[in-house]
Parts: sequence; C-alpha cells; structure tokens
Amino acid sequence: MPIVPQHQSLPDVLSRLDRLTNWERKPRGEMRVGLEPMLDLMQRLGNPHQSFRAIHVAGTKGKGSVCALVAAALLRAGWRVGRYASPHVDHVNERISVLGREVEDNRLAEALEKVLDSYEVAKREATPGEDATWFDVITAAAFVVFRDAGLDWAVVEVGLGGRLDSTNVVFGEVAIVTNIELEHTEILGNTREAIAGEKVGILKPGAMLVTTLPATDGAGRVLQQRAAELGCRVFRTDFADDATIADRNAALVGLVLDHLGQQGERVRGEAETRTPIGAWLLDQAVRDNARLPGRMERFDFRLPPASTTARRVVPMVMDGAHVPFNIEAVLRDITRSSDVSGKCVAIVALASDKDAEGFLTVLSRSVAYIVFTEASGSGRSHPAHELVTLATSMGIACEAEPDPRNALDRASTKVSEDGGWLLATGSLYLVGALRGAVLEGAG
Repeated sequence: MPIVPQHQSLPDVLSRLDRLTNWERKPRGEMRVGLEPMLDLMQRLGNPHQSFRAIHVAGTKGKGSVCALVAAALLRAGWRVGRYASPHVDHVNERISVLGREVEDNRLAEALEKVLDSYEVAKREATPGEDATWFDVITAAAFVVFRDAGLDWAVVEVGLGGRLDSTNVVFGEVAIVTNIELEHTEILGNTREAIAGEKVGILKPGAMLVTTLPATDGAGRVLQQRAAELGCRVFRTDFADDATIADRNAALVGLVLDHLGQQGERVRGEAETRTPIGAWLLDQAVRDNARLPGRMERFDFRLPPASTTARRVVPMVMDGAHVPFNIEAVLRDITRSSDVSGKCVAIVALASDKDAEGFLTVLSRSVAYIVFTEASGSGRSHPAHELVTLATSMGIACEAEPDPRNALDRASTKVSEDGGWLLATGSLYLVGALRGAVLEGAG
C-alpha cells in the first residue's frame, strides 16, 4: 500500500512559521522590502498566484471592509471566491477565506508546510527565497489554498503600501485604492503624494483603477498620472461629504461591480438571462455577510456588579481605527446611532509609529475619559504612561493600565459609576486582546 504522508497540526506548523522574521511585530524602519523572495517562492510552488483572477486592494483605511464586500458580492453572483486579509483579530485563519468561510486548520497547515518546505530548499540553494519573511510565507500559503480550491477570483488586501508588498506578485484586473492619509511614513514617505506613489504600485498595464480620490486631490493626481503612464482607465466614486463609512465602501465596491458587469462578467447559474453583475448585488444580506470583527463592531456589554448600581448593559463599539481621519469618521457614524448616547469612555492602544497627538485631538472632541493600554501583539505599542503624559498635556482626563483586560475592567468601572458607553479603538491588536472578554460580557 502507498504511504500516505502525515501532515503536521496547524499549531506545529505555526510554531515552525514563527521562527521566521515577522515584520508585523518589528519596528517599521527596519523592514526589508522587495519582491524577489516572494517571486522565488511562487516559482518553486508552481506559480499559484497565476491560477485565479484577482482584485487587489490598497489604501490607508477600509481595505479589509472593501475586500469583504467585494468577495461577498461575487459569491452572491455564483463565483468561487477567496479573500486574503491582514492582520487577523482572533486567529490566523481569519486571513484566508474560501467561499465565504475561514480556511480550515488542515488546509492551512498543509499549504504552510508546502511553502515552508520551499523556503527550506531556497535556504539550501541560497536563492532569494531564503530571505522570505513570516508575511511572505502566509501570503504564499493563501495563494496555494486558493489554487488548490479551484477558485475563480481572489480578493487580495495589501499588507503595507503596495509597490513592494508581498501581495504584489498578483495581477489585479481591478486595482482599488480606498483612500490615502499619512501612515507608515518611515517606510512609505512623509507626504500623501509619496504614499500615493507606493500604493498605486499595485496598478499594472491592462488593469483598471478604482478610487475615492478626485483628480484635483494631490494624491489623486499621483494615481491619475501613474494610470496614464500605464494606459489604465480610472473610475472614481461619487458620494455626499457626510456619507457613512459603510456607504462610502458600498459606493466604491458598487462601482467595481458595475464596471465588471459592463465588461461582460455575468451572474453564474443564470444561463437563460445572463444577468450582468453590478451594484445591485449589494443588498442587506451581502452587506451583513461582509461584516468583519473589529470594524464598527457593536456589542451590548454587561457591566460587572457595582456597589451603588444594579447590573446594567451598555453599548460598546470596537473599531481598529488608528489614524485621525478614520477615528473621526468612526465617531461621526457612531453618534448618528440613536441608542448610543452619553459620555464615552475609551480604551485606547496605539502603535509607536502612529500620529498619537492627531489621534487624541480627534478623540478629545467626543470622549470623556480614556484608559490607555498596550496591544502587545504588534510588538510596537506606544507605552501607556507616555500616552497619559501627552493626553494630560492636552487636557484629557485619563489613566494608564498596560494590561488590556485590566484596562477593560477600569473602563467598565468608570462607565458603571458615571454612565455612558464604551469604545475600544486605536489598534486591531487591541480588539484581538479584548474581544474574547467582551463576547463573554455581551448581553
């Protein structure tokens, strides 16, 4: 009888993977950039990134939500679709979805083994793949999973930047740039225009570019110029200035779907009508299927018993916003909700490379009290006591509690005493550190 190869369990494979350099947990200024290691791995694996059609998404914020919405719509249209995202909130499987579901442990373990074996060969042969990082390997594994699942489309979220990101080995028939603000300036540049040049690096000849940025905007002009150099068409969204984050994302995705439909893409399983895909696919069911953890995620949180109050349930919102313009939009959308009122007590963690002063300036307009903590998952957390020093100088009432779970307890006590609602923000790593406890305390 033939010998069936025995694959390692996912925890064992992840332990092997974690020996590689993980730039998500390192200072950004030290990052190695370049596609050569990724291209070497792809060739050794049989070029899995060429086995599916791709939609590639870059931008400062909203990438994950846009990817999820595109994938949900294409699934609704009958296509076999996968989605690749980063970072994860609770567990690594979240990064890779197949047909709307997180990849199973055994599938992910098998794909990671294949990639890690190729990496080991590259090390022995001293080819560029020997410099592959943690993110290179998990990205390559996603493409192996997509190939082995026989997918039609993959919706791929950029990890950081675009031009030199590990994901940029794919050819995105549609390149989406959601928006551009100052972020990761030590890697991408210290102006919006410089950052735009990096993010539009995902655009390739023969693709189309879809963005929210007008041609009159400085960063938008950079996108337009690059598209003109490559001979690519550019499509821009049109929405009201006060549109919600969800409505802006839907407008962007609807534009993508409409143009794919105009290019001849049809709903599968409707041989008689051959209905073009389009924005009409974005009904409430599709939007609900596209919801992601830590993106405007709402809970009814049950406060612990207090000596002076009965056990109560208060609204809690978790959102990984970490740049000023995005937290401003998040707060604007939250305050439109009729059932969220009163004082806001926030739990905040920020990475050391974020614009803490700008972020706190926005928060100070809406938040009564902040408990600063540290999201150790990033490895780059801004010390809580330093954030307290900054916030205090800005006149913000606050305290420091480095442990996220204890910070949640402190914030809960504050709301229990003074009333109001809870907000956890500043980092998806913070969301990941708190979400289990929040789910346990949800009403």
